[in-house]
Amino acid sequence: MLKYTIRGENIEVTPAIRDYVEKKVGKVERYFDQEINATAHVNLRTYSDNTAVVEVTIPLKNLTVRAEEDSQDLYGSIDLVVDKLERQIRKHKTKLNRRSRETGLLPDSVFDESPAEDDDEGKITIARSKRLSLKPMNDEEAVLQMEMLGHDFFIFEDAETDATSIVYRRKDGDYGLIETDIQ
Repeated sequence: MLKYTIRGENIEVTPAIRDYVEKKVGKVERYFDQEINATAHVNLRTYSDNTAVVEVTIPLKNLTVRAEEDSQDLYGSIDLVVDKLERQIRKHKTKLNRRSRETGLLPDSVFDESPAEDDDEGKITIARSKRLSLKPMNDEEAVLQMEMLGHDFFIFEDAETDATSIVYRRKDGDYGLIETDIQ
């Protein structure tokens, strides 16, 4: 069963909005063959230009499903993000089914294993491979390196924690930082 954490930024999450989100996002549960115990994290944001951004993240056992959409209508954004989530789940199911047919092994999955449509959408082709050595630096140095290279992201070794981290340019022009845990 999906539980929901719904947050609103610059918008009050009314009972009508909460019901709509739970009804729409709840549609993805039909893709699972067993009772899932997960929390759908939903962020609703509105901006002064009347743009509504909806972000949904559902962390599962072997997969994290995440989608973000924006439009001029909050309810439209919710519909678009659910469509994107469903496409991601169908694509993942197709990949699992193809792999299980090729290897003869049943996948360890929470998905309903009924045959999914077999299309080339699930095929992944790696066009280029690159090896790099990570240099110890702080996040500000990493952003400067990223900017100098003209890239949208940069991978580096955090000088303080020795962990691998990633800085990236966000759609709004700000920067994001992804920090990894050393296991």
